[in-house]
Amino acid sequence: MNKLVMNFLVTEGYVEAAEKFQMESGTQPDIDLGTITDRMAVRKAVQCGQVEDAIEKVNDLNPEILDTNPQLFFHLQQQRLIELIRSGQVEEALEFAQEELAPRGEENHAFLEELERTVALLAFEDTVNCPVGELLDISQRQKTASELNAAILTSQSHEKDPKLPSLLKMLIWAQNQLDEKASYPRINDLVNATLEEPVT
Repeated sequence: MNKLVMNFLVTEGYVEAAEKFQMESGTQPDIDLGTITDRMAVRKAVQCGQVEDAIEKVNDLNPEILDTNPQLFFHLQQQRLIELIRSGQVEEALEFAQEELAPRGEENHAFLEELERTVALLAFEDTVNCPVGELLDISQRQKTASELNAAILTSQSHEKDPKLPSLLKMLIWAQNQLDEKASYPRINDLVNATLEEPVT
């Protein structure tokens, strides 16, 4: 169980909690905890809309990450375009889209569709309520940051998703399946993991 908790803390980037948990439980993490700080700095840069800074930081960590993942690089560049649009830099946004993203769109039809959706933001005065306004939502930054975080974890030979949430989902699914077929001691309180006897 301790390894699952450590896996969660490392994967999600809780470096201080991982250090304290390591001291208290004696559980060793799979990777150097110092790399978590670097990874979280990259993630935070994207979440704050500082995409150029994030690209620079990820290249400092491992330049192959963006070289070997054209979809991730496109999404970072798309996020950079979104940030230019968000800040009202229309001319810069158009120039950036034309020079950096259009050539990638010519190579990949899916990229072209995403580029067209992003550039469509420029056609609306009220970008928040337009049909593609969700691109300006903070959740778009989070999506891009998560994709980048997963790529960094993969490059460090670490799982990109923590195991604990998946195991809890499997437990809930298994219990739901069993509910239809049998009476058994069930875990209703996932926080305390206490078994409850079946109601007869």
